[in-house]
Amino acid sequence: MQDLKVTLVQLDQVWEDKAANFAKYNSIFERLEPTNLIVLPEMFQTGFSMNVEELAEIWEDSPSLQYLQNWSSKLNAAIYTSLIILENGKFFNRGVFVEPTGEISIYDKRKSFGLGGESLHFTAGNKERIVEYLGWKINLQICYDLRFPEIARNFLINELPKYDVLLYVANWPSKRAHHWKSLLIARAIENQSYVIGVNRYGTDGNNLDYSGDSTTINPIGEIDNMISEEGYFSLVLEKEVLFQARKNLPFLKDY
Repeated sequence: MQDLKVTLVQLDQVWEDKAANFAKYNSIFERLEPTNLIVLPEMFQTGFSMNVEELAEIWEDSPSLQYLQNWSSKLNAAIYTSLIILENGKFFNRGVFVEPTGEISIYDKRKSFGLGGESLHFTAGNKERIVEYLGWKINLQICYDLRFPEIARNFLINELPKYDVLLYVANWPSKRAHHWKSLLIARAIENQSYVIGVNRYGTDGNNLDYSGDSTTINPIGEIDNMISEEGYFSLVLEKEVLFQARKNLPFLKDY
């Protein structure tokens, strides 16, 4: 296990315009310094849209997935985000963890956002997904999942925590920004893991405003960094910080 450098990209997504969003990501990717993991907002190339018939891509032949694979290989960094996928006649808000080798791990969002009509258009997933990458165990999550602590519960397996990082990608409106920040902190404290939350910024096609507030939180619930504008930042997740937090406060063994 090595220290893990993570880059959070907070974009003002262009509504339902994949080409325009690709151009914006390109301008960021082209100037990134070396990193291990890049995290993009939920539905990275469309915004949080229910226009599934027009925007969905077939899983077996997704140009957006190919786009992520190309950049992952070029930057020698994994990328995590979500996009609208059509598979076996069903639409999914699908998280994809793309590695430089081309390997892809998937996570279908389990908690559909009923208030926004997501449950009317998307099929909910039913499986947890924890990826092992560079010695880190990373639990993949998407937006509304954040409100349900039971699906992110960490515990010991053979005396080792189930995961080390909780990774959330989101389109979380600014009118509930307090919830976003508070719940991310809570997930870090109760699970003794790093938590990374990457949100969009700006205004979407439904005139919802987003303050971003993409953040990294350490295993004792302290915010390491947060941004509230379009942009990106990188931060190193230190393995010793994780180990010491769990050693000094061995709460997981009491679950």
